[in-house]
Amino acid sequence: MKNLHLLVFLAMGIFCLAAVSCKKDKDEQDNLYTVKNAPMSGAQENPAVTTTGTGSFDASYNPDSKEMTITVRWSNLSGNATLMHIHGPAAIGVNAGVLQNFATLFASAPAGSFTTSFVLNGTTQTEADLLAGKWYVNIHTAANPGGEIRGQIELTY
Repeated sequence: MKNLHLLVFLAMGIFCLAAVSCKKDKDEQDNLYTVKNAPMSGAQENPAVTTTGTGSFDASYNPDSKEMTITVRWSNLSGNATLMHIHGPAAIGVNAGVLQNFATLFASAPAGSFTTSFVLNGTTQTEADLLAGKWYVNIHTAANPGGEIRGQIELTY
């Protein structure tokens, strides 16, 4: 009987050890804040803009490296995109200054897309503001110099 208890105890120990050792190693993708296909529209601009232009973006942020990656897509703008950037800090519907300029990264066209990455500078670009949803992307045109379409960056973990 004593041997049976010892055998059960050893089996349980081996099972627990195996369960702990099988734990998946944390990879870089486990620690990302992301948003997929977030909408951009004229209605999100302040003041709101009537436009057939639409857009969307995907974004991810790695708090370990402080790197943000964003892909922006747009179509049917009133004319060529003239400016494009991230603004903040600002709540939904509130305007703010430029945090990250994309001036050289996009084709000046009524439709297009691009992807870029950058590291938060920690002064004007703070992780706290980004994670609080206080950044937004907007695209300007000649007809709408204040911005034709806009989308708030609201990341989830």
